[in-house]
Amino acid sequence: MKVFGFAGWSGSGKTTLIEKLIPRFTARGLGVSLIKHAHHTFDVDQPGKDSYRHRHAGASEVLVTSSRRWVLMHELRGAQEPSFDEQVRHLSPCDLLIVEGFKHAPIPKLEVWRAVTGEGLLHPQDPHIVAVASDTRLETKLPLLALDDNAGIADFILRHLKLA
Repeated sequence: MKVFGFAGWSGSGKTTLIEKLIPRFTARGLGVSLIKHAHHTFDVDQPGKDSYRHRHAGASEVLVTSSRRWVLMHELRGAQEPSFDEQVRHLSPCDLLIVEGFKHAPIPKLEVWRAVTGEGLLHPQDPHIVAVASDTRLETKLPLLALDDNAGIADFILRHLKLA
């Protein structure tokens, strides 16, 4: 399984870019999965649903399944968040695992940077960033990709991972 990450500040366009790249990868026959690191509190469950009620009653894990999908919710209940590697082990094998977030994971990453965020670049401090995608010309020693060039970005990632 090849792993490739996307790093950038909130509002930089990581999610939008990933959403445009996934169909390009799957069109090439690749099985693609994604792991996203969310901020502290998030919920994929809905108040009032049985699974929500069971989880809030104290169940550590709730697995909801149907003929179309399944989801496993695991409550940490004060335990330490599992490491990136531990989280990856929960996923089924695939050709390409896309990672959004996990800024400090030692995986190859594309920095998505837009001036509108008002934040500085990450790549000078992160040796795992292998290229930058931006809507602005930047001074960088890394490959600079146009943020709206989805085909070019997809090709770069596949070449970098030796999947092309």
